[in-house]
Amino acid sequence: MNSEQQAKVDELSHLNDDMRNFLNSTEVATIFLDSKLNIRRFANASSKLFKLIPSDVGRPLTDIVNGLSYPELTDDAEAVLRTLVYSEKQVTTNDGRWFSVRIMPYRTVSDVIDGVVITMTGYRQWKSFGTRNCCWFTRVG
Repeated sequence: MNSEQQAKVDELSHLNDDMRNFLNSTEVATIFLDSKLNIRRFANASSKLFKLIPSDVGRPLTDIVNGLSYPELTDDAEAVLRTLVYSEKQVTTNDGRWFSVRIMPYRTVSDVIDGVVITMTGYRQWKSFGTRNCCWFTRVG
């Protein structure tokens, strides 16, 4: 391998490291699926909602046990692939936590749709705060 090729390999390795560190530092559960809804990559935070381990890469999402009360997740992911319109829903987990689940088309650099990206952002504190304090805001406002 010549020095130019080695420089490209090193750059890709650094970009991969940057991506992994970014995904894991955000603490947003993120799962990348290919066009057949197989696991392509996932952030560590995803393992709190899905029983994911590194060897699950390549497996269908439907094979992975998760703690979301969201039985239509796979259907929604398929709909996003079909229509290219993102989906966003507020769902609970089996233990009562709330998450905003967003499913977006996965676009390559050349603008080809090659799967979906699922992000799950927790907002339990805000949801319970809003439920407890909705009337207070109404009375004061």
